[in-house]
Amino acid sequence: MYSQGLIGADGRTVEDEEFLARFQARIDDEQKIEPNDAMPEGYRRTLVRQIGQHAHSEIVGMLPEGNWITRAPSLRRKASLLAKVQDEGGHGLYLYSAAETLGVSREQMTEELLDGTAKYSSIFNYPTLSWADIGTIGWLVDGAAIMNQIPLCRCSYGPYARAMIRICKEESFHQRQGYEIVMTLAQGSPEQKAMAQESLNRFWQPVLMMFGPPDSESRNTDQSVKWKIKRFTNDELRQKFVDATVPQAECLGLTIPDPDLTWNEARQSYDFGPIDWDEFWRVVKGNGPMNRERVAARRKAWDDGAWVREAALAHAAKRQAQAAE
Repeated sequence: MYSQGLIGADGRTVEDEEFLARFQARIDDEQKIEPNDAMPEGYRRTLVRQIGQHAHSEIVGMLPEGNWITRAPSLRRKASLLAKVQDEGGHGLYLYSAAETLGVSREQMTEELLDGTAKYSSIFNYPTLSWADIGTIGWLVDGAAIMNQIPLCRCSYGPYARAMIRICKEESFHQRQGYEIVMTLAQGSPEQKAMAQESLNRFWQPVLMMFGPPDSESRNTDQSVKWKIKRFTNDELRQKFVDATVPQAECLGLTIPDPDLTWNEARQSYDFGPIDWDEFWRVVKGNGPMNRERVAARRKAWDDGAWVREAALAHAAKRQAQAAE
């Protein structure tokens, strides 16, 4: 999911070989890099890009689920969905704070999102057409997120790694919540099971795209793995996800929409069919089903909240002036 944050990342660095060798020795020794530590500029830029994209994804990811809070089928479902959406907002705040330790402001990151310079996960540019989609997002989208995020708990950059520990605990709950929604539908009426299957059919390929482009087209993966920002490549994470998810679908009585999906005894993994990378790049470049609506919603929220930010800054300045008297 957050491998997409490396698209367009600039990992180039200009430090001398001696400095880079010392830094790499710390990385290889599994030492955490902290905000005041010396680091290559390419390392800092890569982290800013990835953490910023991760934060944007958490905030934008509130939109497709928030759309169903008022239409949830019961009070229990409404309350649990509301709690989940609140969690995602908190995750965004943790991650913006982690990015700010690298010398970038939240205002700058938001402006880059709104002008298209920064991205968020492509999965959130797809609409939620039915209640089953809320379950599918929890089961598959949050499941894919966990597959990406658990290794990030061991990221070489300390603030990012520490933020991920709490986020992963909450995302694990979200995944179980989504799976329970899909299970309820799959065990319900034929119409409910058909709704769950139709949702799985629409989301399967976009979820596989969450792990980013194939390793052969991911120019920044090798450097990110070397710096231990990432621990696995895009294709490795995608394979882990497929291997974990297929048995879950079988347990639900649902069918993965891939005629090429077969168990490979030699590899002890599933072989799966080709991914439509043309669609992936269309969505990443802003031409997905909901790109414009998602950015417009974020722009409106940012503009509508300007007076609150200004008031908070004015109050803080007033308190600081009073304390100085």
